[in-house]
Amino acid sequence: MSTTAPQGYGRRAAVPEVFLTNWRRDTADGWVVSARWPRAHGFYGPVDGRERLHDPLLLVETVRQAGILLSHLAHRVPLDHPITWQRIHYDLAPQALSTAAAPAEVELHVTDHEVVRRGKRLLSARQEFRVRCDGADLASATLDYACHSPAVYRRLRGRYSELTPANARRLPLPAPVSPQLVARAREHDVVLSPTGRPDLWRLRVDTSHPVLFDQPADHAPGMLMIEAARQAAQAATPGVTVPIAMECTFERYAELDAPCWVRARTATEPAAAQDRDGRMPVDVAVEQHGKPVIAARVTSLPIP
Repeated sequence: MSTTAPQGYGRRAAVPEVFLTNWRRDTADGWVVSARWPRAHGFYGPVDGRERLHDPLLLVETVRQAGILLSHLAHRVPLDHPITWQRIHYDLAPQALSTAAAPAEVELHVTDHEVVRRGKRLLSARQEFRVRCDGADLASATLDYACHSPAVYRRLRGRYSELTPANARRLPLPAPVSPQLVARAREHDVVLSPTGRPDLWRLRVDTSHPVLFDQPADHAPGMLMIEAARQAAQAATPGVTVPIAMECTFERYAELDAPCWVRARTATEPAAAQDRDGRMPVDVAVEQHGKPVIAARVTSLPIP
């Protein structure tokens, strides 16, 4: 059985931002979710080199949407229950990112692991993904997430749980770094602000951004943090690169009323040194009030 994915299941308000198209049960603990990637996207646009490549963060956004979809369909999580990330990881084959004349057809084979329930209510789960793009093996990915009832979320978030007051306290938007530094074409899409140091930036939280804030939020969304890690890794490496692997752990919410600081450090241990293919790992940390928000390792490949 398959059907078109409703917008609410992907937690996206704008129809063009919903990439999921169909789903079906595969095994007792597995699903197949289909998605379609546009040839060009206003934010996750193709990367140009010798050949045009899909932005790997399209994969992350698709995994995000699929995880939410299946939490509702497979685990009966109510639509008003917040879902929070704990960890996300992906590793992809860059040759499978090549764009074609038509939108890309993507298929995600998803299995559930470490499912934790209280009674019938889902508390947390790990989902593992095998992803194919236009018939070729594209990536493996893992997503760990937790689900909260509205009452539990209010207790967790305290005074930050109400959307309107949280946004009323947001800080003014700081100036962006040069878009070229982070391989972006427009200042509006830059999420880092300069500090005078080459390895440290302030996070730009633009609540008017039509993709990163497709819906109002009481904190900086996970995809904004992923984009910050990608841009910091790009700023820390020469040339234009594609993030072919990422591991990101989420420690706490990033609030709107205090600055977040983004640090990048090129990995130096022998096992992580640049390999023969030119893959370059960068460790990225985001902190607020001196406490970790996310910790990420981004492995990038130069684009000829």
